[in-house]
Order: sequence, then C-alpha cells, then structure tokens
Amino acid sequence: MAPKEGFRTVAYYVNWLVNHTISPKEMYNYRAKRNSKGRSMAETISRKKSRQTISLTSFTPLRTDSWNDTGNNVYGCIKQLFLLKKKHRHLKVLLSIGGWTYSANFAQPASTSAGRRRFAESAVSLLKNLGLDGLDIDWEYPKDESEAHHFVELLEETRRHLDDIPRKHGDGRFLLTVASPAGKRPTPSRISREQNYRKLKLHRMDKHLDFWNLMAYDYAGSWDSHAGHQANVFGSTSNPRSTPFSTHAAVDAYKAAGIHPSKIVIGMPLYGRAFTNTAGPGQAFQGVGEGSWEQGVWDAKALPQPGAREMWDEEAKASWTYDEGKKMMVSYDSPRAAQWKADWVRAEGLGGAMWWESSGDAKGEGSLISTMSTKTVGRLGGTDRSNNTLEYPDSKYDNLRHGFPGE
Repeated sequence: MAPKEGFRTVAYYVNWLVNHTISPKEMYNYRAKRNSKGRSMAETISRKKSRQTISLTSFTPLRTDSWNDTGNNVYGCIKQLFLLKKKHRHLKVLLSIGGWTYSANFAQPASTSAGRRRFAESAVSLLKNLGLDGLDIDWEYPKDESEAHHFVELLEETRRHLDDIPRKHGDGRFLLTVASPAGKRPTPSRISREQNYRKLKLHRMDKHLDFWNLMAYDYAGSWDSHAGHQANVFGSTSNPRSTPFSTHAAVDAYKAAGIHPSKIVIGMPLYGRAFTNTAGPGQAFQGVGEGSWEQGVWDAKALPQPGAREMWDEEAKASWTYDEGKKMMVSYDSPRAAQWKADWVRAEGLGGAMWWESSGDAKGEGSLISTMSTKTVGRLGGTDRSNNTLEYPDSKYDNLRHGFPGE
C-alpha cells in the first residue's frame, strides 16, 4: 500500500565530490533515464510522491562559471543545484549537517538554549543565502538520556526558525529531516550492541520532522569478529552471527514509538563492506583488504569484483559476493536486493528510499537508484508535482537572490 503522501527518493551528494570532478548536474543527469511513460526519471522523482533530495554545499567555481560578473555572487555546486531546481521544479535540495566525523560537535551547543538558538539561526541563514529547501540533521549519536533530550530541543528550535520563513517569504514549508540509526556502528573505544535508536526520544522528535532517513546499513563491518550482512532486511535464524541487526527490527521499533510508516525512508548503501580470509557470512575473518576510497569499502559500481560470484540469502533478504580464490566476502546491495526492497517498501507502506552516497552508484542499467526509482514510481502510481522554492529575497548573493536570470 502506498503511503498517503507518496514515495520519496533521497540521495546524498557529498561535498568532497567536487575534488573528483563529479558535479551535481552530471550526477543528476546520468540518472535521468526514460521510463515506460516516456518521461525522464528526473521528471518523475518529485516532492512527496517520490522525492530526490541532494545534500551538499560547495562554492568551488566550475569551468562554466563566469569570473567577471559584478556584485557578490555564488557559483560552483550551489549555482548548479539552483539551476537544476529551476529546470526540475519538484527537486528539493537540503543541507545535511553533521555526519559520523563531525557529530561530536553537536552535544555542547545542543545543551543550552543559547547554543540551540545559535545553531538554528546559523543553519537557517545558510538555507536562505544558498537557496535551499530544508535541513537534514545527522547526529551520530546522542550517547545518553540528557543528549537525547537536547536533540529534541535542537529540532524544536530549528523547526520554529524554519516555520518563520514562509511568513516572511510567502512560500511553502521548508523541510526538516534527520539521518537516523537502524543499528549500532561502534566507536573504537566502546563496542556495544545496544541499538542507537533505543536511546532517542523518537516520538518527541517526530512532531518536528517531515521524514526520517533511516540509515539501514553498516550492520556489520571491520569492527566485528565475524563477517556479516551490512544491509539485510530480516535477521537470520539459521545463521544468526551473519545478521547482528536487521532493517525490519528497526522499522518495527520506530513504528512502536508512534512513527507513521510513510515518514520512514529506508536507507541503502551504494558501497560494499569487505571481509577477507573468511569462509563467508557468519564466519570469522581477518582483515578487510583494499577498497575504492578506504580499506574494506568498495563503491557499488565496482562490484562484483572480477572472479567473485554474486550470492543471495533468501532468509535475510541480503546479497553479497564471494571470491573463493581470495577468500573474500563483500556485503552490498545488488540490483536484486534493490528490487526486493522496493517491493518491501511498498508492502509496508514506507516512505521511500535513501542512498548513501550517490557517487558510488553505477551508470545506466546498473544504477541502483534508477532501479529502485523505476520500480517504485512505475508500479506505485503517479508523482506529486509540488514545486520547490525559488524565491530567496534575503540571500546575500546577488545572482541567487535574482534567480540566476537568463540561465
């Protein structure tokens, strides 16, 4: 059953991609494949029926940017994103704040009313200056009762500042979302099996949020003693060590806390986690080997590796590859896994799909984003053509404030 507000597709576009010459326009356009109705996929990924969300800010000038315009102007990815919004009025661009590396910076400002107000004011100022449609808060993770309470208050303050904007700008609601936990990614100093979401005040957070980006991945990795599935839907009873967590259990916990299924967007990895010197899922391993960007982590577009066989766990609904010669397992989402998850999202009435992160996806028929989007959009009905926001009269950048006229 489709949720009342429809399905969303959310893809994170990370700021360091600028250093790898992958611009927002290139990232967006190579997924604009034709669907069965003859419209581009970019046109059928829209606000509430199926939302494409890009989280990024970068001012790095690109080759097509002018260097001699008068005034105080913004270029680079910010300009490209705005031009994409003009062309595809359904596209929403959110700024994601935090992440695994920077989350330690949340606790102190969130602990005081002055700190929460400063955070909200500065975040909303970025939104108005850069022409964004909302904010995504990625605090990984509040570690105790006090920080969980402060997280609620931080969201409340941010929501209040966002809701003040339409009254001044005469435009629609600006979005507030979170990247939320589905399992437990341990810190080096404390390996715990307690699920991070059980520490959060989920019900109190929900009243301030438009939807939740459930990080349904990293269930297994280098920190474990046994190789395992990192993004399985269900737990395995026949091989429990292969599934320390499951997406189904996390979704049940969110629903039990009062979160409507249509607000839960299921995150999927565009990368694989490797385990070397292992006989496969649930077995001991030694090391993680090489990777695309870091040791043991491979972009989805690089999988399966030459010589590896694609495998499927019917019970856990999880895919992986195994190389007999190298004794290496890589847990990742194959096209089969993406298609199965699309059906599951539909059957559960969930809010859609999210990917971390977009550069790991393949082009063409191998694209997991296109696979999922085609399946949900094609089989679950039409799209909501709600418009994004293009008017930012308070932006400090002249060209953005005027809407990049003529471009």
